[in-house]
Amino acid sequence: MSLTGFFEGIQAFAEETLFAPFNALAETELTNWWGANGINWIFMIICCVAIGYWMRQLVDHNKEGEERRDAISHGFLGKDSNLEHEL
Repeated sequence: MSLTGFFEGIQAFAEETLFAPFNALAETELTNWWGANGINWIFMIICCVAIGYWMRQLVDHNKEGEERRDAISHGFLGKDSNLEHEL
């Protein structure tokens, strides 16, 4: 078995087996656009819900007020930070 045959075998496996669902969706798109793009819509809905949840968590965290919000809260942001005083 040559190296060329090995890579052609990988190509054949990928095209016939791994890409079969994508080929089916490509054929479905010609007859039913909504059916072929349903997976995309599901992912977009999931992302919108996740972003909404994340924003809600950020709002709740900001309402607690425990975070330091001044410009020198990190040592690399200013001369008056605690890190520079320790050096």
